[in-house]
Amino acid sequence: MILTGPTASGKSALALDVAERLGAEIIAMDSMTLYRGMDIGTAKPSSEDRLRVPHHLIDVLDPWQRGSVAWWLDEAKKAVADIESRGRQALFVGGTPFYLKALVHGLFDSPPVDAELRRRLEKEAATIGPAEFHAKLIAVDPPSASRLHQNDTRRLVRALEVWCLTGKPLSEWQQQNWWGETPEKLVDDFPRCLVVDLPREQLYERINKRVELMVAEGWMEEVRTLRSSPDGWSKESAHALGYREMGAVLDGRMALPDAVAEVQLRSRQFAKRQLTWFRGLAGCRFVEGKLTIDLWHRKMS
Repeated sequence: MILTGPTASGKSALALDVAERLGAEIIAMDSMTLYRGMDIGTAKPSSEDRLRVPHHLIDVLDPWQRGSVAWWLDEAKKAVADIESRGRQALFVGGTPFYLKALVHGLFDSPPVDAELRRRLEKEAATIGPAEFHAKLIAVDPPSASRLHQNDTRRLVRALEVWCLTGKPLSEWQQQNWWGETPEKLVDDFPRCLVVDLPREQLYERINKRVELMVAEGWMEEVRTLRSSPDGWSKESAHALGYREMGAVLDGRMALPDAVAEVQLRSRQFAKRQLTWFRGLAGCRFVEGKLTIDLWHRKMS
């Protein structure tokens, strides 16, 4: 069972009620709540929530460690086996699109990294700028380009790297999966996924308020503590939304109101990209408005 949705859509609170009703335990499907100490800025479930319903794959890495989707998927499989061995159900909850896709369709056997080619592409991206670099991917792999923002240089580089190495678009490679099943077969066999979908105006209002609440709860102090660690941040954890802006405030490079506005904007943009991902993923069912537990049962039946 999977419950997903864009950031600030209320899926975590709903998941607690669903899990209690179904006798389920929650497996976090979130690439940032993996990290210890990154609590406020990732909207991590509180200790009270975790006492109410057992949660898995939260606080399992330090910020300087690296967590990949392949690693997460392996750990998720172990968590499901553990939960089911105790006669309970697993409920996946979170909004990381790549994790959701891997969970439903598996991972593909991608070509190996070519370090020299990657360096050339990264240099080219810095030279010609995001819009023109993004246009290069549009020319060879429109499906991948449509789901990647022009500022997501890391993934744009990888998509172009795959094209240069194989002559085949990344979007075609991603039709494969670990289990050797077609996507249609996996959707039929896999428990259904519900996507919490709020009206856009309501969602954006919730996002704006949540960012303000995070700051009020001490987000900058959290960032200050994390930055004091001699071990630093991994490339993955450093991508967490808003931590860069809070760091800029601490360094005196940005005023707090400007940082809040920037994080709100980036969070709204991220929510829009999440919804695009979910709509393009077979097997996801959108539920508009407030999702009730009874509605969950009807949709899952």
